[in-house]
Amino acid sequence: MKKSTFNILFYLKRKAVKANGKMPIMGRITVNGQAVQFGAKVEVNPKLWDIKSGKAVGKSQDVIELNYILDSIKATMTKIYRDLQERETTVTPERIKNIFFGVEIKQQMLLELFQRHNEDVEKLVGISKSKATHQKYEVTRKHLTKFIKEKYNRSDVGLKEIDYLFISDFEVYLQTTAGCSHNTTAKFMQFFKRIIIIAKNNGWLVNDPFSNYKIRIKKVDRGYLSQEEVGAIMEKQFPTKRLEQVRDIFVFSCFCGLAYIDVKKLRKENIRTSFDGNLWIIGKREKTDVSFSIPLMEIPKLILDKYEGTLPDGRILPVPSNQKMNAYLKEIGALCGINKELTFHLARHTQYYYQLKTSNLHDVFS
Repeated sequence: MKKSTFNILFYLKRKAVKANGKMPIMGRITVNGQAVQFGAKVEVNPKLWDIKSGKAVGKSQDVIELNYILDSIKATMTKIYRDLQERETTVTPERIKNIFFGVEIKQQMLLELFQRHNEDVEKLVGISKSKATHQKYEVTRKHLTKFIKEKYNRSDVGLKEIDYLFISDFEVYLQTTAGCSHNTTAKFMQFFKRIIIIAKNNGWLVNDPFSNYKIRIKKVDRGYLSQEEVGAIMEKQFPTKRLEQVRDIFVFSCFCGLAYIDVKKLRKENIRTSFDGNLWIIGKREKTDVSFSIPLMEIPKLILDKYEGTLPDGRILPVPSNQKMNAYLKEIGALCGINKELTFHLARHTQYYYQLKTSNLHDVFS
């Protein structure tokens, strides 16, 4: 890759001598042989000007202040050049000049916008956003950062540079370099698209680069456990208390159909007597913020009774971390002779099948 050349030179406009004998100082920006001139908006006595250094000479306060202004102009323009060089394919002296004098508004950058958006989402965690949502946005931003570095050797790209090809290349990157599945890739593309919608709504983009790009989620049969498999887990005597507790929490979710985070957040106040005089589990799903009302069936009630009064902070189940939960479930699956990959998510999909066929197992936890 050919190295870019950049230089800023100051000189006197000798044909524009002022009445006080001073001459205006001009500047010249040169990038790869292209040059543009600008007025530095300062003047100097030509007797104090050193052509070779492009500065005034002397120790007077006026000379010190003048040279400080020139150094400041040079430093600021150099920074503009480096920022443009890092982010854009072509840098011209005209663009540096325009940005310096405020003629051109600095282009909005993708990753800068993504970062600001994610910071706003983080502030809303626990209010209107979930921690999981913030994490997904962050992972998407990190994938984009790595993609831009690998594909363009840059730290960011302008929003106006994003087109159908950029989007398609990012999709390929996710499925190859990042090793993401089809549906995981589609989810990341959805989060990326939301940032583009924000840019378009703010007027930073005129056209939608996603207009001809379709995000498709493939339907996946996540499976479920049969009555016999759940029965085997319920009736198994486990050698450790931790496996027994994980079994109880897993079975609880099999009957209630709640996701891991929703079970973890359950407190005493979520168990209420409803309109029919029976106990219900009432709350809001962490992922969607949608309310849920689930009848408390016999077996999950027996599980709650087992742990009643044994946990702090109003908790009703001893839920470990999701990582530990799934690790212990693998042990449980092996001990119970279940060939399916046992994860907490499988319990949620077992509910719709299983709660219709459990009448003969209600005494297991009594």
